[in-house]
Amino acid sequence: MACYYSTLSPSPSLFLPRFSFIFSSSSRPVKLSTRPLRRSFQKPTVRRKLISPAKSSFPLSPPLIKPDDHWSTWTALFSFAAFGLWSEKTKWGSTLSGALVSILAGLTASSLGLIPSDAPAHQLVFNYLLPIAVPLLLLAADLRRIVRSTGDLLFAFLIGSVGTIIGTLVAFLLVPMKSLGQDSWKIAAALMSSYIGGTVNYVAVSEALNTSPSVVAAGVAADNVICALYFTLLFALSTKMPPESPSSSPPVKHCKRDSNSNSSSNEKLSVTHSAIAIAVSLSICKIGTGVSASLGVQGFSLPFNTFIVVFLATLFPKQLGKIAPSGESIALILMQVFFGVVGASGNIADAITKAPEIFSFAFIQVLVHLLFTLFVGKLFKINKKLLLIGSNANIGGPTTACTMASSKGWNSLILPGVLVGIFGISVSTFLGVGLGLFVLKRLC
Repeated sequence: MACYYSTLSPSPSLFLPRFSFIFSSSSRPVKLSTRPLRRSFQKPTVRRKLISPAKSSFPLSPPLIKPDDHWSTWTALFSFAAFGLWSEKTKWGSTLSGALVSILAGLTASSLGLIPSDAPAHQLVFNYLLPIAVPLLLLAADLRRIVRSTGDLLFAFLIGSVGTIIGTLVAFLLVPMKSLGQDSWKIAAALMSSYIGGTVNYVAVSEALNTSPSVVAAGVAADNVICALYFTLLFALSTKMPPESPSSSPPVKHCKRDSNSNSSSNEKLSVTHSAIAIAVSLSICKIGTGVSASLGVQGFSLPFNTFIVVFLATLFPKQLGKIAPSGESIALILMQVFFGVVGASGNIADAITKAPEIFSFAFIQVLVHLLFTLFVGKLFKINKKLLLIGSNANIGGPTTACTMASSKGWNSLILPGVLVGIFGISVSTFLGVGLGLFVLKRLC
């Protein structure tokens, strides 16, 4: 995320004094004239218009917390994160989501002049905390287990993923979001990755493609409304589907609250496992950054980090699976701090004006996804119950798929629903970046 400054270089005549020395032949000043210089130097009308304060995009007064006040800045950012996590325990917070609450908190504080919109702490979050969080969220992404355990649900999920890609292309042609400029194809790619994987993919693609913070914030706001409407529709479509018999599958007593892991939410955080998880994540970030630099693709360290952690989780599922719950708990905090920075770096006017256009795009995107999933699923004679859970895992991730399967009494689909959601998180970053760079950018 970069802050752009516009530098003006007015003529030196703008800064000449309104008096001049009259020199004699001996080059000594003999008379002081107070007459103004020529009118052309006195009234540079065009230049004064360019540097008028009314045209400035900077705040009229400095923020209460200065950019170099590091302790206060970090206090504010972690407070936004804590507030977002706490809000999920409330009715209104669970409706908005903790991510959106943290974004709105940062956006409000920045707009009121309480915190700076750009500070060294923000760059540390983008450059270090966010890359560390991604591997921590994917330590349980064992692809072999996913393929073995999901059966026909994985096929339904893949159909839904293709539907999301087609929906993205159709929506981009119908709603190109031209007012967003180059951010149009970037946010389209980020939303596509989110509707195959989850929030972590949305963040990774947005960061890899250098999407503006205000657009990222507007995308999160639009996405929350879309998801609320979509899940309501999925439950409406499943009203006539009965629950499974109790003997068909043992019930699973919990669903993980976050969309990026299938670990038990009440498992005690181990200090040792936490330390190991952080060390593993730092090592992965070092390798991913090195690979990105050696290939000359700066800014793509997050996709490389994702590939490395999924590869290791598949190769060493037992070892990384033990530290996955601890890693996830740490990652949740870091991700919330990131959302607070996204809000603080954004512009509230931009977020409000851009959200409706992004909402229209996402609405068409998800509608095409659903229609394609149901149509192709019917052609292949796939059980509608599998299609709905697979689609839920696409749009909402493992948590919502698990929640829907549990609430409907489809106990045999609870664990597979979580696993296919993790599979989506493992692959959708690459799909989002690839489709964005090679397809959507050319359509823009």
